[in-house]
Amino acid sequence: MPYELYYWDGIQGRGEFVRLALEEAGADYIDVTREPTGNGCGTPAMMKLLKGAELLHAPFAPPFLKDGELVISHVANILLYLGPKLGLAPQDEGLRYAANGLQLTITDFISEVHDTHHPIATDLYYEDQKEAAKARSISFITHRIPKFMGYFERVLMKNPHAETHIVGDGLSYVDLSLFQIVEGLKYAFPRAMTLFDQQYPALTALHAAVRKRSNIARYLSSPRRISFNESGIFRHYPELDQDPA
Repeated sequence: MPYELYYWDGIQGRGEFVRLALEEAGADYIDVTREPTGNGCGTPAMMKLLKGAELLHAPFAPPFLKDGELVISHVANILLYLGPKLGLAPQDEGLRYAANGLQLTITDFISEVHDTHHPIATDLYYEDQKEAAKARSISFITHRIPKFMGYFERVLMKNPHAETHIVGDGLSYVDLSLFQIVEGLKYAFPRAMTLFDQQYPALTALHAAVRKRSNIARYLSSPRRISFNESGIFRHYPELDQDPA
């Protein structure tokens, strides 16, 4: 039975972190809202589950994953579940919790990325909060990107097992998520990222190694990979970009 991934149609968003793991593993899955409406697919099927009529513990928001009768919400929680099943998590239990901690830190970072274009309220259009977004983006580029990327760079360089894996001795879902972060930042803030490869060589090497993996390369060139756009988390507004800190 294939996994069922539920996320908004037309954007990568938070769902992309789960997609990358499923694609790398060659897992059988259905991207439910991207399928034609009917027979339990399409956005109406996702909204029906979110309204909670059929589930004891309905998710608050997508993404969520359905595996048989089991429903799991939140990216880090989904990847904690999928990682061992897909061969994308360390075998050591302690390292699995370390991986989960790193993924939760990525979750924190993604929230800050989102707030660069929606710093006041999510129910307001970007155009309604442009000035606040400019101020937030300056702080994000100057302080928050270096803080988070510097942290991941240090952890990656301390891993004694592998040069391009952040935890354990093999590819994990955290490596895939870090790849997605670098991809997203280069799309959203191309000016701010011009010195990234020099400033963070270990993350740059990890990013390149993930991109070269056969399943990932195949996915990135396929129609299943939704392009970055200005409806997702990583958005390119030139007025929010600036030269690197």
